[in-house]
Amino acid sequence: MEGRALRRPQFLPLLLLLSGVCPQVDGCNETRMLEKLPRCGKAFAEMMQQVDVWKWCNLSEFIVYYEIFTTCTEVETNLVGCYWPNPLAESFITRIHKQFFSNCTVDRVHWEDPPDEILIPLITVPILLTVAMAGLVVWCGKHNDKMR
Repeated sequence: MEGRALRRPQFLPLLLLLSGVCPQVDGCNETRMLEKLPRCGKAFAEMMQQVDVWKWCNLSEFIVYYEIFTTCTEVETNLVGCYWPNPLAESFITRIHKQFFSNCTVDRVHWEDPPDEILIPLITVPILLTVAMAGLVVWCGKHNDKMR
């Protein structure tokens, strides 16, 4: 049983090489990269169809999809021996941004208060600390006057 466990890792590099998962060592194949990146864009577009169009400017609505998209572009770029990000990959990502987020502006930021369980301590703790420090200063002032 132990012999099998020791032999498995030796086959892993060979399996990765045969499956084509390893990046090329002879440099960046930009042509293949440009062929593979649209798959990531198509998958992202399909995922974004699940989000209402009016929510496309709210990152919290699609952050998981965007993370999958980013990871996809990184993996596809690395598989063809290119570093990520590179100018071609960045250009592709920028086109995707223009396609989905061209109507998003900074002017339309919608601020929301945090939940009450966070907001209440953020308000009460500084107030209580201020009162406690003021009380400590008064107490120390009276205590020092008695010593003199």
